[in-house]
Amino acid sequence: MCNLYSMTATVDEMRRIFGPFEGDTSNVPAYDEIYPNYSAPVLRRKEDGGLKLEMMKWGFPGPQAAGGRPVTNVRNLDSGFWHNALNDPARRCIVPVTSFCEWTAEPDPSTKRKSKVWFGLSEEHHPLFAFAGIWRPGEGGPYMAFLTCEANQLVGEVHPKAMPVMLTPGADVDQWLSSERANACALARPFAETSMRRVS
Repeated sequence: MCNLYSMTATVDEMRRIFGPFEGDTSNVPAYDEIYPNYSAPVLRRKEDGGLKLEMMKWGFPGPQAAGGRPVTNVRNLDSGFWHNALNDPARRCIVPVTSFCEWTAEPDPSTKRKSKVWFGLSEEHHPLFAFAGIWRPGEGGPYMAFLTCEANQLVGEVHPKAMPVMLTPGADVDQWLSSERANACALARPFAETSMRRVS
């Protein structure tokens, strides 16, 4: 489960990678650490097919049966809780990311605390990529969560259970935002570890 990521790219960098978009883009600061319940930049499709940048809170309001706690990661794609958002391309989004964190399984012997391990794209790539996300409107504003899948070997050395579903700009993003459910959910697969690195 990923519960920490960063997004330090500028609006101009996002436009170069993901193409033109609308929205309040006058001042998007660097987000060094984004945790659940924080607001973060998200890109979604508009009715005319273009992209719009919005700030969304990370974490879907949870089902009452689970105590209503926000749900940040989408692992079980067959769950009825995610049915509407996954079926409707208008409810899918991309979450711009420059790196994400997983915590070590064991505490550091000296500090007695688990350590952060950050992952990103390998150095020959632009650092900006996206998570495959879904969103919903709500009384407190829009909310988002993103998909997770089986971990690749690189991430699995730290967190073997899962990793976020990472999209490369271009065909992956278009497939996620525009195609029918089965084709979109086919992207829920481990990202190529050869295209990734430990950032720290």
